Amino acid sequence: MKIFNVQDTNNDVGKAGAVSAVINPEDAYDAEALLLGFAPGKSYLATGIGRHGNFLQWGWSAPPSKMTPAGKNLFINSICYIQKFNGVTPIIRDRALTRSRFLSSLKYATRDPAGADYYFSPETIEKYKNSLPDLIPIYSENINLLYQKGKHYFIDQELKSLGFTNNHEIANLPKLIALLDDNDQTETALRLLNRYTAKTFQTTKEWQTWFDKNRNRIIFSQTGGYKFYVIPKPK
Repeated sequence: MKIFNVQDTNNDVGKAGAVSAVINPEDAYDAEALLLGFAPGKSYLATGIGRHGNFLQWGWSAPPSKMTPAGKNLFINSICYIQKFNGVTPIIRDRALTRSRFLSSLKYATRDPAGADYYFSPETIEKYKNSLPDLIPIYSENINLLYQKGKHYFIDQELKSLGFTNNHEIANLPKLIALLDDNDQTETALRLLNRYTAKTFQTTKEWQTWFDKNRNRIIFSQTGGYKFYVIPKPK
């Protein structure tokens, strides 16, 4: 395999830099891995150079005097590339585990009440305190309705009761907006719209106007807290 060195520091662990985990492709709406790169103590497939909004992660620590010629060129090219994202601040913040990471954590999360506190509400832990492993199939079977409130994770029973099978499709939004005009469902629909958009509109007209204006730029983020976001228009 052909490789090139970015810096000439003899692989000194103390000078490895800050190589991050691989960007989750499900949520990489405003982030991208520009180059995978190895550093001692880091994952083989970790991101050596990455972009998040207008932030550039340069995963090596050496000053230009310690960079190889190839490393200097790479650094300059990275700066030139990130320039076109000037002012494009990050949208998605790291607030929640993705569905796949949550599922992989369930075995640990249900081991005992102390460990479960990170994932489940006190009410859920109290209800299942003698049978925490029972939560594994419950969450696994309803994983597409997983959402986050505070730091804890829940299955959205309200959304499920309305016949929705997931909480991430854009098509869910106009369906919920339409339910605002159903007197029996108004409060529930409004609560769900607030939950998944963090918007506080009160009328059907306000919600419909927001959706119509942004429908082609709405995305759903798991990492961002299981919410819908609007991607800004290009400058």
